Amino acid sequence: MKACGIVHKYGDNVDTDVIIPARYLNSSDPAELAKSCMEDIDPEFVKRVKPGDIMVANKNFGCGSSREHAPIAIKAAGISCVIAETFARIFYRNAINIGLPIIECREAAEAIAAGDEVEIDFDSGMIYDKTKGLEFKGQAFPPFMQEIIKAEGLVNYINSKKN
Repeated sequence: MKACGIVHKYGDNVDTDVIIPARYLNSSDPAELAKSCMEDIDPEFVKRVKPGDIMVANKNFGCGSSREHAPIAIKAAGISCVIAETFARIFYRNAINIGLPIIECREAAEAIAAGDEVEIDFDSGMIYDKTKGLEFKGQAFPPFMQEIIKAEGLVNYINSKKN
């Protein structure tokens, strides 16, 4: 499994309240949430993001509340993977549960810049900054997590096993 796209870059402590502001939590529709994704930290994000793009951040991405709306909004906006130095644990779990690939890699988070073209190989955990010609070794997903992501989330994965 691979992802390739243009990078949208953010700093430390991007919390769930700026990923999807609380005023939009009256909807659980992914398409509606996507329209307001990152609005309070990057008002132009939804105009720039294209399907397959990559989000890169520094430390503690997804901190704050435990709402699943945050990774749902990111995924529905078109982001194919989030790379960060570290993730808040509940965000990490929620992202995998909804089928949003995320990879921790300090070196990549520090070196990759907004606008870079990045490719990620989920099987190996390799991250390639095609713009700068750099490569990084991120944390590969164990096979069971890859299956959850391929199924587009935990619920779909479990339902597929019932058949």
